[in-house]
Amino acid sequence: TYRNPKEALKNAKKIISNTKCDAVKLEGGKKIYKIVKFLTKNNIAVMGHLGLLPQTDKTFKFKGKKIAERNKILKDAELLQSAGAFSIVLECVETSLSKMVTKKIKIPTIGIGASNNCDGQILVFDDLIGLNPIDFRFVKKYSNIRKEMKKAVASYAKEVRNKKFPLKKHSY
Repeated sequence: TYRNPKEALKNAKKIISNTKCDAVKLEGGKKIYKIVKFLTKNNIAVMGHLGLLPQTDKTFKFKGKKIAERNKILKDAELLQSAGAFSIVLECVETSLSKMVTKKIKIPTIGIGASNNCDGQILVFDDLIGLNPIDFRFVKKYSNIRKEMKKAVASYAKEVRNKKFPLKKHSY
């Protein structure tokens, strides 16, 4: 939501003010270096995001298989750190590359589909509880809330159709 550093700063301040969040997260490396540097110099905490970039990537595939891609991600991590980012999300980054990035930079790495070599992990809550029907390799569903919700809605609809809900005890 920005075209230049000043607009990025204005929007970041607005986001932080309206949401009471502590930081903003920006996707990319070299192309956002100046923005990250400008934001951090203006006391905006920035988390970087490398690897799969869900807001801009057209296809969903893991990153770091090719040497050029590996080198770019490693260089981008160093750039984000030097620009003042406090941490970096590594999304769908090949295992050995996430390990290399984590060892090379001093700021924490947060993995999402990037192995347990990162300093921390993230999993989208809706995916964790099984609310979304997606089936990506890195998503472990700890529950199947979607199934339970379907069952509850079907029971409700059946009781309404059969005049078993609402009963007198559910009415005023």
